[in-house]
Amino acid sequence: MRVLLALLLTAGVAQAEMRPLPRPAPTVEVLSETGTTQPPAVTALPRSIRPVPRRDPELAELRTVFAAMQAARPIIDIEGLVQRSDRPLIRDGELVRVGASRPRLRSAGGGLCGSASIQGEAISAVSGPGACGIPRAVRITSVSGVQLLRPARMDCGTAQALDTWVRSGLLPVVGNRGGGAVGLRVAAGYACRTRNSQRGARISEHGRGRAIDISAIILADGSELQVLRDWDRGAEGRLLRELHARACGPFGTVLGPESDRFHRDHFHFDTASYRSGSYCR
Repeated sequence: MRVLLALLLTAGVAQAEMRPLPRPAPTVEVLSETGTTQPPAVTALPRSIRPVPRRDPELAELRTVFAAMQAARPIIDIEGLVQRSDRPLIRDGELVRVGASRPRLRSAGGGLCGSASIQGEAISAVSGPGACGIPRAVRITSVSGVQLLRPARMDCGTAQALDTWVRSGLLPVVGNRGGGAVGLRVAAGYACRTRNSQRGARISEHGRGRAIDISAIILADGSELQVLRDWDRGAEGRLLRELHARACGPFGTVLGPESDRFHRDHFHFDTASYRSGSYCR
C-alpha cells in the first residue's frame, strides 16, 4: 500500500513539472505627458536653389501646338485646327462636326484665304508708291500649325503657297528632328523696294505682297535650322537643301545661298509666274 502511494505521488510531481509555465506579464513603460517634449519644427527647404529661367511665351505656344500634332489621339488636323476638348465648339454661329462624335471648330466661309489652316486676319489694302501695294491684303500668323515668329503681310496666293510648302515639304522633311518644326523665322514680308534693294532694278515681289523670306526653322526643343549657319553643315544642310527643293513648285521663284550674295542667309520665296515654270536656284 505504501509502495502504491509513493508511485502515485511521484507521477503527480512529474506531471506537474511537465506543465508549461505561464508567460510573464509584459512590462509597460508609461511616459508622463509633462515629462515629454515635442521635437523642434523643421523648416521646409526649397526644392532647388538654382535659378529657374522664364519660358519664352512664344516658344511655349509653339510647343503646345506641336504636342497637339503629335498626340496619339488626333487633336489637330491637316488644316491646322486644334481641338482642345470634346465639347461642342461654335464660331460665327456655325458648328462643324468631323465624324460622328468629334466636333471641330471652323469659321464660316472656309477660313482665311479659303483655308482654315491659314491663320491670321484680313487687313485693309496696303498702298504704296508706284507699283507697290497689296489690294487684298492679309496678315499671316501661322500656316498648318507652324507659327510665323513675326506676322507677315502678303496676298492670299502667297499665303496659300506658303501653307502648301509647310504641309507638304517642311513638316514631312523635318519629321521628329528636335521635336519637329513649330516656327518660321521671317526675315522679310511686304516691303516696297526694288529687287535686292538695288538702285535702278525692277520692283521686288516683296513690294507687291507676293514674297516672303525665311532665315530659320524653329524646332520644338528650341533649336533652329539656320540658313546662314547650316546650309553646308552635314545633316542640317541636307535638310535645308531638301526644303529649298520642295518649295520649287508651290512658289514661282525660290532663291537660296547658292543663288547670289544677297541670299546667303535666307530663302526667298515668291509667287511670280513664268512661262518656263518655276525659277529655282
